[in-house]
Amino acid sequence: MAQLDSTARFDPPVSPAPRSAPGRLGTWWLAIRPKTLPAAASGVIVGTVLAWRDGGLSLGPALAALAVAVLLQVASNLANDVYDDERGSDTAERLGPLRVTNAGLLTHEQVKRGMKVVLALAFSIGLYLTFVRGWMVLVIGIAAIVSAVAYTGGPYPLGYHGLGEVFVFVFFGLASVVGTYWVQTGETTPLVWLMSVPPGLIITAILVVNNLRDIEQDRVAGKRTIAVRVGTRATKAEYAACMVVAYGLVAVLVLARALPASAMATWLSLPLAVLTARTVYTKIGTPLNAALAATGQTALAFSVLFALGMVLG
Repeated sequence: MAQLDSTARFDPPVSPAPRSAPGRLGTWWLAIRPKTLPAAASGVIVGTVLAWRDGGLSLGPALAALAVAVLLQVASNLANDVYDDERGSDTAERLGPLRVTNAGLLTHEQVKRGMKVVLALAFSIGLYLTFVRGWMVLVIGIAAIVSAVAYTGGPYPLGYHGLGEVFVFVFFGLASVVGTYWVQTGETTPLVWLMSVPPGLIITAILVVNNLRDIEQDRVAGKRTIAVRVGTRATKAEYAACMVVAYGLVAVLVLARALPASAMATWLSLPLAVLTARTVYTKIGTPLNAALAATGQTALAFSVLFALGMVLG
């Protein structure tokens, strides 16, 4: 099948707006995709409880890190909404939740302005963290902002070239956990780096489900995600691998006595993870939206239970 140029712009079919269109606030609520936001807090929770464990908890930087993580997720959602529509990836056959630009609820310019406002807020909070911890925070923050937009926008959209999983793992796993710990304590430890892997992998699994659901539409649109490149079976295996390594690493660290036994509280979220994986392996198309949301819930539950386990331990 011939591939389309991923940088080409053309007018895609527009999905019909809902019969009862939401108001302005309701439309923006749809645009930011609130169900994706709790997962953005996962890495911050893990980094903060590790900082507390090491006697370095600092509430101001912790809350600032949380705000930046959530704002970057919102900005990425808005960027995906508008740039996917511009590139023709969102069509009337879209299986995922409604996109406001494709549905005609907001114009491209409105969404882009909203994205810029959110990024400006994230940058402003980043300046506070820069004052607290130094210029390196600014460098990391700018890289995160650029990547959030470049996931679907710019001359080389990461998501269109199979780099989406890398982006998510780096910024919502490594940078989120290690960065949150660092802005509070001024240092990092091997354990912090290791514990950045589980939330990073579970949040990456959210994207894996998304790409699995959209595999046929992305193939037609020339969006070369990993799912498009490796196929359905391997994508399901990728999802399973993310979850197995995430939960398995905690067990390994407990056995190695790097974490207290109470950190195994994370495994209380395992039934949800197993049920979600079953959906991923047995469903196709629209039903995978439920698996996407449940994977986000698993990420948050994992992190909250880890924090609880660390406090009890």
